[in-house]
Amino acid sequence: MKVFFAFLVMMLAFTVSQTSAFAQRETANGVEVEKDLNLLRRDIKADKKKLIAANLPLTADEATKFWPVYDEYVAEMSKAYDEFYGVIKDYAANQKTITDAQASSMIKRWADIQVRQARTRQKYIPLVEKTIAGKKAALFFQIDRRLYALMDMQVAGQIPLVVQ
Repeated sequence: MKVFFAFLVMMLAFTVSQTSAFAQRETANGVEVEKDLNLLRRDIKADKKKLIAANLPLTADEATKFWPVYDEYVAEMSKAYDEFYGVIKDYAANQKTITDAQASSMIKRWADIQVRQARTRQKYIPLVEKTIAGKKAALFFQIDRRLYALMDMQVAGQIPLVVQ
């Protein structure tokens, strides 16, 4: 777990130093925000599986069963995150001219996505528990949720707040 927490601290420090400039940036068409989000997603996705593997002790038999279920889970979660990033891109492209109705629609879409993500986690708890014991499954979901929370925090730091 030390590896995981060291990585989290490092990423948090990087996030604070790198994203503060993005927090209130206005863009004409959202291109800069989209570019930043794509780089962020690529970096996190590349390291996520490695971090889980480094912090979730699996036997060879457990790994053979667990990783295919994990890959299915990630594919399903990625669909929700793709939609989430779509909402962000819509907002970034329209932030200077956003109406009350558009803002309301975007926040509702975002909330719906969060509900689907939670349902996906619930769906995969018993599937993961079929591949690894309860404590290891709990550890996996703790690590996984922290990584997603880190991604959410990094994204939130890059999204300009709605201007009144």
